[in-house]
Amino acid sequence: MNLLEALVNAIRLPELRNKILFTGGILVFFRLFANVAVPGASQAALAQLFNSQALLGLLDLFSGGGLSRFSVVAMGMNPYINATIIMQLMT
Repeated sequence: MNLLEALVNAIRLPELRNKILFTGGILVFFRLFANVAVPGASQAALAQLFNSQALLGLLDLFSGGGLSRFSVVAMGMNPYINATIIMQLMT
């Protein structure tokens, strides 16, 4: 059995297909939100900070550039979700 046959067999099983699609959807969601910048963060100041510190540049490399963009997923999803809930409760 080669890799292609194993992939076709995995897609035929509904439970496994749903798990594969869910995992792929989460990865796409994560990559999309890695490009959503946090409002109020100065992009120029962050770029200068990451260019001047080698360790921060290395951490930014590991995060796929999410730290230097100061994206929503770079600071975690929980603060964003909590802020959204609070803003909805206030309005």
